[in-house]
Amino acid sequence: MGLIERSSGAAKILIVTAALFVVFAGIKTAANILVPFLLSVFIAIICNPLIARASRYKIPKVLAVLLVIALFVVIALSLAGLVGKSLTELSLLLPEYREQLKEQFVWLTERLAEKNIIISPALLIEYFDPAAAMGLAADMLSGLGSVMANLFLIILTVIFMLFEASTLPKKLHFALADPDMRLKQIDRFLVSVNNYLAIKTLVSIATGITVSLMLWAFGLEFFLLWGVLAFLLNYIPNIGSIIAAVPPMSLAVLQLGVPEAGLIGLGYFVINIVMGNIVEPRYLGKGLGLSTLVIFLSLIFWGWLLGSVGMLLSVPLTMIIKIGLENSEEGRWFAILLSGEDDIKEPNKVES
Repeated sequence: MGLIERSSGAAKILIVTAALFVVFAGIKTAANILVPFLLSVFIAIICNPLIARASRYKIPKVLAVLLVIALFVVIALSLAGLVGKSLTELSLLLPEYREQLKEQFVWLTERLAEKNIIISPALLIEYFDPAAAMGLAADMLSGLGSVMANLFLIILTVIFMLFEASTLPKKLHFALADPDMRLKQIDRFLVSVNNYLAIKTLVSIATGITVSLMLWAFGLEFFLLWGVLAFLLNYIPNIGSIIAAVPPMSLAVLQLGVPEAGLIGLGYFVINIVMGNIVEPRYLGKGLGLSTLVIFLSLIFWGWLLGSVGMLLSVPLTMIIKIGLENSEEGRWFAILLSGEDDIKEPNKVES
């Protein structure tokens, strides 16, 4: 009897694993369709609190949606123009930056040779190329820009989603076999996702503005571009701030010098500590954290599955899955596996 149960359990695991691989293959194949849709969902969730707030002031829903969409379009087009212009200038200056880097490495190898440390300048350029870091950031932003080429389709989808947002919970309640039992779980899930994305977006905007002002104060070129990069990568906790700091620090080494680049790195560190450990926990609260390993693996996984946009949305997507699992008795064990160490200890404190 026990052997039969073990065999059925193993068969179930194999079937679930095979089904997951089929689903992932389908997602990767349909990435060109799914990525604009996911961006639309992401934007609609961020905009929905503004629509809800407008309804409290008796503003008609149609007018509120049009105003919010108009604001989004103005911001999106302004950022697209800014990022596009900066990327064009940066791509033209990359060869010049590489030449500056070569000169600095030649000077460094000559100083090291005086100490009997022989290193090839070509080897240093191969393994330590700040221009490559700036090129990687440019490629990531270009990938996002190519998706935003479907801006009209995204805007239309967001508009329809915002009109349907108020009726979605009711539809989900009636779609389930036992709506009364699932009612509170669905409401809690939707509220958690809305709060997480709205607060994370506000903190990311504050981070991008602070970074831009800091780099402007140092006189670094393309400071607005690096601010936009910091805003986007702030959706990736811990790792995102490190990735966002590498391109401007690399440029600072070439443009301003090593001491100034170190100060810029220190500035990024302080901003990350303040925003990530003081501001965000105060408004977001605890219990929604992911472990650093899960963040890194989700970055790789969603990046492989959906490209550069998948990397930017990796943590919000994983966070939504985790919140959904937390609100389900069957999936709570997996949500615990995704959680950070602090989130595991907290329930124990409550129990004691």
